[in-house]
Amino acid sequence: MRVLMVSDVYFPRVNGVSTSIETFRRTLAGQGVEVRLVVPRYGEEPDEPGIVRVAGRPVPRDPEDRLVGWRAMHRAVLAASADCDVIHVQTPFVAHYAGLKAARQRNLPVVATYHTLFEEYVEYYAPFLPGNWLRAQARRLSRRQCNALDAVVVPSTAMRDRLQAYGVTVPMQVLPTGIPLAQFAGGDGLAFRAAHGIAPARPVALFVGRVAHEKNIAFLFDALRHAHRQQPDILLVVAGEGPAMGELQARVSELGLNDAVRFIGYLDRRRGLPDCYAAANVFAFASRTETQGLVLLEAMAAGLPVVALSEMGTADILDSGRGCFTPPDDAQAFGEVLGRILANPAAWGHLADEARGLADDWSDTAMAGRLADCYRALLQARSTASAPVTAGA
Repeated sequence: MRVLMVSDVYFPRVNGVSTSIETFRRTLAGQGVEVRLVVPRYGEEPDEPGIVRVAGRPVPRDPEDRLVGWRAMHRAVLAASADCDVIHVQTPFVAHYAGLKAARQRNLPVVATYHTLFEEYVEYYAPFLPGNWLRAQARRLSRRQCNALDAVVVPSTAMRDRLQAYGVTVPMQVLPTGIPLAQFAGGDGLAFRAAHGIAPARPVALFVGRVAHEKNIAFLFDALRHAHRQQPDILLVVAGEGPAMGELQARVSELGLNDAVRFIGYLDRRRGLPDCYAAANVFAFASRTETQGLVLLEAMAAGLPVVALSEMGTADILDSGRGCFTPPDDAQAFGEVLGRILANPAAWGHLADEARGLADDWSDTAMAGRLADCYRALLQARSTASAPVTAGA
């Protein structure tokens, strides 16, 4: 089976969508599925087999992303889909319309993964427009786009429920991105600490993710001030890059936390990121709009206890209560839990084993098998619908 994945974002742009695409691209091969990609060109990326790059320009207010050419993307998707069986759209921008049009022209089933709850994000990127109007437009667009497809993949039950509330009626399958467990289980924490000048015994809380306002990172700074009361030497490491970096660094200075917060930027996923997880004592996450929370699973695969808000997609991971604490959405309560764990790590040693056990249930190979089954079901449904009706049937 050949599947064409179409997206407005991909590596070297680092985010959850890029990670999901690459994880499934790698693991679906073991399920007998060949994945091809049509994705943006960001610079001078080398040619890779099975990947078509489409030129674009930086997105206003978010220069890390690319706005690909409408006609160029449509031409590339139509050409790349010539001998494919399924088209899988990964983003709701130009890629959505190019993928949908090619699927209709070639009579192929088309599915999309709804990665991002845009209703929760639009105000950050268009603050000059009325918030209620923006959210209504986001809901209307999502409903129209999803109902034009044959099926929708969602990374969490909360996302499925939200789309149903929008009025999405096509079949939806809850299918999170899996985790390459071995990759995150073998990091060298001591080497990471030495490279970044962090004392071997200093208690470290870690955030990994895009440095953007919707990740609610400033909440962690407020929580850190309360954690100091129980563990004065705590260090919060923020790993990632993004458009809110300057404002958040200024906020750290305003709060007098320069010695307690370390921004370390983007880390290579194959070596730097696993080492970073291994260097931490606890993972801290406060996003209220996450559709899945892959970084929670990565941290758990590394044996890190997690302290996080159980909101939206993270609830599927956190509500088991294994390897984690889910304090109320209150900076003081959150900080007190962080401080309590770091002040007495021996008392919470069992959380590491629980976290690893939970991560085992979310492996990349298991999720790839489920996605391959989804593709096969779409092909079977298309075949059945197009089969001729014989006389007397």
